[in-house]
Amino acid sequence: MPSPGSRRPRAIDRSPLLVRYAGRSYLADHSPHCVGLVSGRLCPTAVLSGRAKHSADCWHLSPYGGERPGLSVGNDWLREVPVSVGTRPKGRRATTPASRPPAASAYVSGAASEAVRPTIEAPRRPARVLAVLPLALYLEIRSEAEPHVVAVVTGEATRLPNAVLLAERLGGVSAGDDAWVGEGSIEVGGVSICVRRWWDPAPPLGAADPARLAPALGLLGRVRAASPRRPGLVPDGAPALLDRGCRSGSLVESITAAERLIGLGPGLTPSGDDMLAGLLVALRHLGAAAGAPRAVWLANWLAAAVTYDARTRTTPISATLLHCAARGEASPEVTGVLRGAAGHQPLEPAVHRLLRLGHTSGADLAWGVQIGLAAVLAHREGR
Repeated sequence: MPSPGSRRPRAIDRSPLLVRYAGRSYLADHSPHCVGLVSGRLCPTAVLSGRAKHSADCWHLSPYGGERPGLSVGNDWLREVPVSVGTRPKGRRATTPASRPPAASAYVSGAASEAVRPTIEAPRRPARVLAVLPLALYLEIRSEAEPHVVAVVTGEATRLPNAVLLAERLGGVSAGDDAWVGEGSIEVGGVSICVRRWWDPAPPLGAADPARLAPALGLLGRVRAASPRRPGLVPDGAPALLDRGCRSGSLVESITAAERLIGLGPGLTPSGDDMLAGLLVALRHLGAAAGAPRAVWLANWLAAAVTYDARTRTTPISATLLHCAARGEASPEVTGVLRGAAGHQPLEPAVHRLLRLGHTSGADLAWGVQIGLAAVLAHREGR
C-alpha cells in the first residue's frame, strides 16, 4: 500500500486515437516500429524511432475507412505537423443531412456498374449532389473508400464506369442537395433509385491478334490527326515525357510525367486525367491480351502513383474515374477502341465515337490509348 502523500504511478494511455493528417483519417496505436513520411510518401529508409524515447512514444497509423498502407510516426513528430488528434470514434450527433433520410415520394429502377456495387450495397451513408448536367448528376459520398463519386445518368449520356443508369432524367435536383447512398438504393430529390441489374465496366478483352496491333496504332494516329476534336494539352512537355517513358519502360520518366499531368487542365475531368485514364486502361487490357506482361507491370506502378493522392490533386469526379481506370474500368467508348485495336471489331468507327465525347475528354482519352498501345507494341517486340 503506498504511503500517505505518495503519488501513484500514472498508467500510460495506449488506447487508439483518431488522427487526421493530410486530409485523411487514421487509427493510431502504439507501435515499436516506425517508418518515415518524406514529401507525402512512405519512405522505409527514414527511421524515426530514434527520436522517440520508448515504444510508447511511437504511433502506428492504420487506414480509417480507406485502403492505404499504414505508417508509423513518433509522438514528437506528430506535434510538429498540422494534425488534429481526437479520442476514439464516438457516436456523432445528427447533422445535416438528417440522421434518417426523408420518405421517398417515387421509386424507380436502375442498372449500375459493378464498380459502384460495394458503395451501393454498403450501409447507407449521406451524400451531396456535386454537379447537375443536362443528362447526368454526380453524387459525392461521405466516405474514404472509392468510388466516392457516383454518376446518375440517362441512356443518352456516356455510361461512365461509376454510373447508375436510369430510363429518364431526374428533375428538381440542384447542386448541393442532400442524398443518401447504400443498402441497394440511392435517394435523391425525393426519388428512391433501386438498382436491379449490374454491368461489367472492365469486360475481358480476349486474346489480341498480334498482326493487327501495329496497323491499329497507325490508324488510331491518323484518325486523331484528321479529327477536328483536339486534346486539351499541347504535345510537348509532360505528354511527350509520358510517351517516351512508357515506350522505354522507364518508371522514373513515366511516373514523373504522370505526376505532372494529374489535375492538369480545366473542367470536371481535366485533360491530364483523361489522358492518364486512357493510358492505364490500354496498358492493362492490351498488355494482357497481347502477351506483354511488362506493359501490365507498368500499368500497376502508374496506377499506384496516380491514385495515391488523386483526391488532393484533382476534382472529386476525376479522382474517382482515375481509380476506376487504375482497375481497368472504362466507358464503352474506350473499351470499343481497345476491342478494335485487338481485332475484335472495326476500329475506325470506335475511334470516332470516342472522339465525340465531351469537349476534349474523348480526344484526351484517345491520346492516352494511343500512348498505351504504342507501349504495348514496344514491350511485346522487345520481350
